[in-house]
Amino acid sequence: MPFLEEPKLVEPLRCSAVLTHHWLVRRRGGEKVLEALGELLPDCPIYTLVHDADGLRDSPLARRRIHASLLQYLPGARRHYPKLLPLLPFAALAIRLPPVDLVVCSDAAVAKVMRVHARSRVVCYCHSPMRYAFDPEIAAAYRQTLPAALRPAWGLTTALVRHMDRRAARRVDLFIANSRHVAERIRRWYGADAIVIYPPVDVPPQPATGPREDFYLCVGHHVPYKRLDLAIDACRTLGRRLVVIGDGPATRHVDPRRDRHVELLGWQPEAIVQDHFRRAAAVLFPGEEDFGLVPVEAMGHGCPVIAYGVGGAAETVVHGETGVLFHQPTVAALVEAMQSRQIRTFDPQVLHQRARGFGRERFLREMHAALASVLRP
Repeated sequence: MPFLEEPKLVEPLRCSAVLTHHWLVRRRGGEKVLEALGELLPDCPIYTLVHDADGLRDSPLARRRIHASLLQYLPGARRHYPKLLPLLPFAALAIRLPPVDLVVCSDAAVAKVMRVHARSRVVCYCHSPMRYAFDPEIAAAYRQTLPAALRPAWGLTTALVRHMDRRAARRVDLFIANSRHVAERIRRWYGADAIVIYPPVDVPPQPATGPREDFYLCVGHHVPYKRLDLAIDACRTLGRRLVVIGDGPATRHVDPRRDRHVELLGWQPEAIVQDHFRRAAAVLFPGEEDFGLVPVEAMGHGCPVIAYGVGGAAETVVHGETGVLFHQPTVAALVEAMQSRQIRTFDPQVLHQRARGFGRERFLREMHAALASVLRP
């Protein structure tokens, strides 16, 4: 549950609007951003490609009017939607949005492809352009996960997705990136400028100040580029226990016989995640992430972060003050960073204060100003 540190000081926007989102299947970082956008646009519906009500039972989004695409009716789509990549842009294009003043896309895929009315102004809060469509290295890694019979079509599929996504990007009136790192991707892949508004992070009133236990923590949806494998191998090298919260393809490579130091907990309620933040020696964040809510959430609880110093973590973690950054995506570099953490002392109040700079009220104020500027004649 979110921490209510301050009364809400930002008034909702007075306009007709809709929210769009790529898929609504679980309460992760993008969905937390969508919840905050919903505070600014409290009565508007949400349009998405796939919707799983069970995964959002604990979210305020569960009370919204949610319209899903035709993919919703395909058997297994709510679980296997990543495998439907060739269909995603067409499913989005089949959605015609109502004639409203404002369309706000919360997007890491093709939500912006949905057809908007000519009168609508379009703002895209971009978590990132689709990395497995635009980034050659990640696209190649995803291709290897496909059945051999489907791999020859991967290049054509990603080319089609890029074409339709770039075409939709030209209809956007304002891009808002969740980090400077993503703003650079928007410039490079869409040829568009973007302002930066960091996502909202729910920060507890006070950090945990008690002694920390002898385990490391990884939290999130563990896809290959997030490099859970580095965390597993580094903890094995140092003989440390690793607790993994969340799920994803990378967790399926954990071998119970070889990786006895790894404890897989799967998805857990917020209270369990927060309890682990309060007790862990540090959070490991070894992948290149767009922004990464997890490091900031951890710092809010007084938990240091050991992160790969590229991407969003380089904008949130202060080396030597709130954690340790390493600069090569290797086991050896992560091991060295973990050893550095062991001989350092971190002040929980300093970590907490850093996290407060990314709080919810700041996000609401900045987003309100940005959306209001787009609505002005």
